[in-house]
Amino acid sequence: MKVMIDLCIVPLGVGVSLSPYIAACEKVLSDAGLKTALHSYGTNVEGEWDDVLAAVKRCHEVVHGMGAPRITTTIKLGTRIDRVQTMEDKINSVKAKL
Repeated sequence: MKVMIDLCIVPLGVGVSLSPYIAACEKVLSDAGLKTALHSYGTNVEGEWDDVLAAVKRCHEVVHGMGAPRITTTIKLGTRIDRVQTMEDKINSVKAKL
C-alpha cells in the first residue's frame, strides 16, 4: 500500500543546531529510494508503507548513532486506495483552485 507521510524528527540533547541530524535522515530516505520533499519543518515522504516506515526506523537508528540520546518524532500519514496520487498531484490540485 502506498503512503504519504509528513515526518518531523527532532533529536533532543544535542544542542540547537539540528541540520546535521536532518541531513543524515535525508540521506537515509534517499538511500531507501523514497520520494521526498524537504520543507522548513519536516519532510514529506512518499512510497510503499513498509519501505517508508522502515526508513523512519533507520533514521532513528542513524540519529541515535550520531549521539542523540533522545528523539521525538511526529508523523502525519495518509493512504488512499481509490486512485494513485502523488505529492505533486495534491499540491497541483490546490494551486489549480487559486
